[in-house]
Amino acid sequence: QVQLVESGGGLVQTGGSLTLSCVASVASGSTFSIGVMAWYRQAPGKQRELVADMTRGARTNYADSVKGRFTISRDNTKNVVYLQMKSLKPEDTAVYYCNVDSSRGKYWGQGTQVTVSS
Repeated sequence: QVQLVESGGGLVQTGGSLTLSCVASVASGSTFSIGVMAWYRQAPGKQRELVADMTRGARTNYADSVKGRFTISRDNTKNVVYLQMKSLKPEDTAVYYCNVDSSRGKYWGQGTQVTVSS
């Protein structure tokens, strides 16, 4: 079992910035490796959508709606993935979920709320 703990969500005004973090861990004494790490989001009444993902080799992929405003990064030594969000818009309001593809399977975080006020 891989545990994902997200943090960094909150309320911000239009044009503001937030950085999300997601730490992946397993029980003490266990080992695992992580491939792709990703961020998804789900707005009320909408389907969950991919925001950005990043391979272990640092290849990135972004949704068109966030290109140029969001940056995904990761620290493979700490099993952490970040999502730096700038120039936030009200349409970015959603619950943001971390997702990892690990040697133990694919896992989702519990989600963190991001609300952008106009």
